[in-house]
Amino acid sequence: MPARYGFMDKQQAKQRIEKLKKLINHHRYLYHVLDKEEISEAALDSLKHELYTLEQQYPDFITADSPTQRVGGEPLKKFKKIEHKIPMLSIEDIFSEKELYDWEEHLKRLTRESRLEYFAELKIDGFAITLIYEKGIFIAGATRGNGKVGEDVTQNLKTIESIPLKLHFNRELSDSLKHLEKGLKKAITGNRIEIRGEVYMDKKDFDHFNQSRAKNNLPLFSNPRNLAAGSIRQLDPKLAASRPLKFLAYDMLTDIGQTRHSEEHQVLPVLGFKTDPGRICSNLSETIVFWQEIGKKREKLPFQIDGVVISIDNNALFQKLGVAGKSPRAIRAFKFSPKQATTKVLDIKVQVGRTGAITPIAVLDPVQVAGVTITRATLHNEDEIKKLGIKIGDTVIVERAGDVIPAVSKVLIELRSGKEKDFIFPKKCPVCETKLIKPKEEKIWRCPNRNCPARKRENFYHFVSKKAFNIEGLGPKIIDQLMDENLISQPFEIFELKEGDLIPLERFAERKAENIIKSIEKSKTINLDHLIFSLGIRHVGEETAVDLANYFGSLEKLVKSTKEELDKIPNVGGKVSESIYDWFQSEKNKKFIKGLFRSGVKIESNKNKESGIKLKGKTFVFTGSLKTITREEAKEKIRFLGGDISDSISAETDYLVLGENPGSKLEKARKLDVKTINEKEFLEIIK
Repeated sequence: MPARYGFMDKQQAKQRIEKLKKLINHHRYLYHVLDKEEISEAALDSLKHELYTLEQQYPDFITADSPTQRVGGEPLKKFKKIEHKIPMLSIEDIFSEKELYDWEEHLKRLTRESRLEYFAELKIDGFAITLIYEKGIFIAGATRGNGKVGEDVTQNLKTIESIPLKLHFNRELSDSLKHLEKGLKKAITGNRIEIRGEVYMDKKDFDHFNQSRAKNNLPLFSNPRNLAAGSIRQLDPKLAASRPLKFLAYDMLTDIGQTRHSEEHQVLPVLGFKTDPGRICSNLSETIVFWQEIGKKREKLPFQIDGVVISIDNNALFQKLGVAGKSPRAIRAFKFSPKQATTKVLDIKVQVGRTGAITPIAVLDPVQVAGVTITRATLHNEDEIKKLGIKIGDTVIVERAGDVIPAVSKVLIELRSGKEKDFIFPKKCPVCETKLIKPKEEKIWRCPNRNCPARKRENFYHFVSKKAFNIEGLGPKIIDQLMDENLISQPFEIFELKEGDLIPLERFAERKAENIIKSIEKSKTINLDHLIFSLGIRHVGEETAVDLANYFGSLEKLVKSTKEELDKIPNVGGKVSESIYDWFQSEKNKKFIKGLFRSGVKIESNKNKESGIKLKGKTFVFTGSLKTITREEAKEKIRFLGGDISDSISAETDYLVLGENPGSKLEKARKLDVKTINEKEFLEIIK
């Protein structure tokens, strides 16, 4: 029983299974038959995995119409049907190492083998097809369809250059494959060879294709897989020919004397097919190493993959294990952690930010998304809650991309049991009980009480953060401890702490106290832009702080600035300038600044002053995680060379720098025809 749903009796399980079947079949029809997508494939995989697990727990409820018992959707009537002599089965997904080892234990019990050898290969995110050759000539190609009957798409497949129209030896077989030469020659000249694989599109070709459509005001495709599928199932072969489709072979059904699946991957290139070389693995640990290696470099691959396929390499043993449900027992797809997954909302709470912003947070049953276990996701504001229609107890799709905070993107209302509860947005601050306010032009409710304990704590966390004073070792837990012991009431009092103040505290020893005091002393010298950011002025983020530091050059000039002068600064609008001006007019804030300098804070010469013109006038935006350089180092380098950084994509953006797991900025960049560059290309620019 999935842990996320707690105890579930038999009747509840039956109801859940029926709802899941109906929802999955709906989305599978959209995805496989109509080439439409309302939820991501990763989210659909998550639903299918839940259904499969529930059915394993309650096998009495497994029915012939369950999505776990069939493959794909029905073929469209507009194509002639082709019956598969050998069914085109799907592969059961696995999402964790534990499930992988459980699968192996099951295979060992069935085979009574103590040692199993595997073949691991890339699971390309494409469109499965089968190719049929007679006497070496390509005569027919078909889609998977329902696994038994597919659609005849021969004419479209003929337009793909990577599919040979005639089979012949493109090179000599290696010495280890010489024993297959006679059987292979006989098959080429004989009645039938059947090859299976994926039609796909390279990421770069997909980007160029979408850019061309955007220029012609045509709707964009959401991903390369959908475009490949839609292209293959066009009635006019000219449309397929106009799109840069490719084919990757992964299976040869014809018996030429091969005893291992790995041999087929060596033979296929000889016949002129592109294939993934894969890796023979003597045990399951080696397949996991392969999976980890591919996971690290998947973003650099020219095409999209969503996991690694692991199968028993011995063909006889593979066949002996047979089929269970929709999948052969001897093969599994070890998926990478998806950027989206489904889970349950256990509760909805609100957080109070340093500016008083009230943010609703969904407390989730733990779920893996993009390699991280997610337990909470932002719901942004009250309007977003109403838009989503979310309730406590709902099943939702949660997503995370790059450095983006996890968010709930969709509620699956079809899975409601009737026990879900509405969430009532609070009218008072949950911490200080002050009545919340929301200006007409804003979407966010705020606590107006500047002495609200929650706001004060958030201000402390912001003050010591990496982009502010960057006091290492002084995290939220220690800040809370210092505040609870009344050792600090304002952030600048951190700089007045002594070792003797810390040693008596619980879980503090002399060495720990000494290290924190050293870190505090080190952080007293700070860049002007970091100091401005640390003040927590509303609407002043990292880049605005840099702009202010570069424009004024000193805190004294900034403090004395007028609103009119602030309005003249590029990238500082009326609302921002008003917020800055009002902050420095406050007597309380003036005393705070005096307290900073009285505590020993010193401002370094402005390192962010432009020192070059190489990137002058160029604006960069980042998405995803960088590997060889931190984002902060990258931004500093851009500023040093005279360039600008923005947090959002616009028509004025010159470059979008793509890291691993890029977010929604990539799609917006495609729509606006903004140039995208990878990390390697970025490093070349800033040399």
